[in-house]
Amino acid sequence: MDPDYCNKEVYNKENLFNSLNYDVAAKKRKKDIQNSKTKTQYFHQEKWIYVHKGSTKERHGYCTLGEAFNRLDFSTAILDSRRFNYVVRLLELIAKSQLTSLSGIAQKNFMNILEKVVLKVLEDQQNIRLIRELLQTLYTSLCTLVQRVGKSVLVGNINMWVYRMETILHWQQQLNNIQITRPAFKGLTFTDLPLCLQLNILQRLSDGRDLVSLGQVAPDLHVLSEDRLLWKKLCQYHFSERQIRKRLILSDKGQLDWKKMYFKLIRCYPRKEQYGDTLQLCKHCHILSWKGTDHPCTANNPESCSVSLSPQDFINLFKF
Repeated sequence: MDPDYCNKEVYNKENLFNSLNYDVAAKKRKKDIQNSKTKTQYFHQEKWIYVHKGSTKERHGYCTLGEAFNRLDFSTAILDSRRFNYVVRLLELIAKSQLTSLSGIAQKNFMNILEKVVLKVLEDQQNIRLIRELLQTLYTSLCTLVQRVGKSVLVGNINMWVYRMETILHWQQQLNNIQITRPAFKGLTFTDLPLCLQLNILQRLSDGRDLVSLGQVAPDLHVLSEDRLLWKKLCQYHFSERQIRKRLILSDKGQLDWKKMYFKLIRCYPRKEQYGDTLQLCKHCHILSWKGTDHPCTANNPESCSVSLSPQDFINLFKF
C-alpha cells in the first residue's frame, strides 16, 4: 500500500476527530450561553414567587427563604425608602430566631443584603440607630449559637460564622465612627417654624426615642418634646386601651405620666409596626410579590385578592 495514502488517511481521520471535538465543544458552549441567558432573563423578569397553600418542604420545591431573597429583589428594595424599614425588620426577625434554619445560599443572601444595608447607611447617614440595633441583635444571636456548637445546628463551617461575627464588629465600629456634619444651610430652620407646625411634625414621629433626641437639640424643643398630649397619642397609637390600663403610672401631680407609661409599655408589649410598602400575597393564585409587581394572576380583579404581609407573616410562609 502506498505510504503516502496511509499518511493521508491518518491525517484525514485526525482532522475529522478534531473537527468533531470542536463541533461538540462549540455546541456545548452555545448551549451553556443560552442556558445562562435564559436563567438571567428568568431571574430578572419574574420578581415574584409562588407559595403553595399548606405546603411542605417537598412540595415547596425551589420556594425557600434563600430563593425568596433572590426572586423578590430585596437588594433593590432597600434603596426604596418605603420598603427599607420592612426589609430591616425582616432581617432582624431572622437574626433573632431563624439563623439555624438558613441554608447555605440563604446565609449568603442574608449577609449580602445586610452588607448593602450597612453601606447605604454609611453613605447617607440615615437610620443609624436602627441598623446598630439590627447588628447587635445578630451578633448576640451568633454568640449564643456559636457557644452551643453541637447542641444547635448552624449550617456551614463554624469558622465562616466566626468570620461573619468579625465582619459585624467591623460594621458596628464604622457606624460608631460616623460623625454627622451639620449642613451649611442658613435659611429657615425647624425652630423658626410656627409652634403649631412644630407640634404637627412632632406628632408624626412614631418612636419615643426620636422625641427624646429632638428634645436634646435646644431648650425650646425640650419643652415641646415633654408635651403630655404627644406622649398620650404615642401610647394610644402603639398600644391597646387594655394594655394601657394595665400600666398606668401617675406623676407627682396626680396626672397620668404618659411618657413613663410609653417606655414601660414598650418593655412589655410589641409596638405597632408601620411600613410604607409591604410584600403582598395573592389569595387567588398564592403568588408573593411587592405591591405593584405584575404577576400572572387569573382573577378578574387581582388587586382585591392581595393581602399585605407583615415581616413575621413572610417568615411564617417558609416554616415547615
